[in-house]
Amino acid sequence: MLIEQLVSDWRHAGIEPGDTILIHTSLKRTFTRYAGQGHTLTPQMVLDSFLQALGPEGTLLLPLFNFDFTKGVPFDIRTTPSQMGALTEAGRLTPGAVRTGHPIYSFAVLGRQAERFRGVDNFSGYGADSPFAMLRQMDAKIAALNLYDQNSMTFYHHVEEMHNAPYRFHKRFTAPYTGAEGTTEPRTYGLFVRNFDLGTLTHVNPCGELMWQAGLYSGCRPDEGHGMRVISARKMYDFIADILTSGRARGILYRVEGDPE
Repeated sequence: MLIEQLVSDWRHAGIEPGDTILIHTSLKRTFTRYAGQGHTLTPQMVLDSFLQALGPEGTLLLPLFNFDFTKGVPFDIRTTPSQMGALTEAGRLTPGAVRTGHPIYSFAVLGRQAERFRGVDNFSGYGADSPFAMLRQMDAKIAALNLYDQNSMTFYHHVEEMHNAPYRFHKRFTAPYTGAEGTTEPRTYGLFVRNFDLGTLTHVNPCGELMWQAGLYSGCRPDEGHGMRVISARKMYDFIADILTSGRARGILYRVEGDPE
């Protein structure tokens, strides 16, 4: 019964059977909300509710982001844990889950389209061959639970890389990498990172508000109702791309140290 209530919440937000969707999550508010109704939730229950909302034809992506590789710490695609919370770890450990190959921005993929992501080993975390690009090509959705854009929605950086945003630059990281077959070797991967010399700071909440105003988000804001919101990856891409190409990014997608918040 409890999982059915969660499924109802996610359907209300815009998650439909058969969707392919990337979901960013913070569970604390959801746990507190249901505790107030006398229920005890677990990360596995929330994961099960996502999969039930998507149905057998749906596909779920969860972020397994881990930033240790940027410090030279070895990465093992089979065992390196997610740093994105207990729900994402539950996804990683689910039998049949496919993990994509970037050692910093990898994903657990479960469901109908999971095999499509097997072997994806993109060089750049947000690049043209990344899972972010695949989501756009597949006309998938992106969702966030109880998180503002600033603390989720990494898809912004995919759009910035595709349009070579001048306030970011390409950086390479090298560390030991163990692949699915158990072979370890030094590998180099890239990220399109903030230009600290320019004082660049990520500042995307204003863009998130504009997307609400444009009717691109469905569902609830992080501090309202069930806290889940959903957006089309293609529509999000086009909206952000227009801001970049029209020269309006500063103050909407980023700010510089000293700019007003």
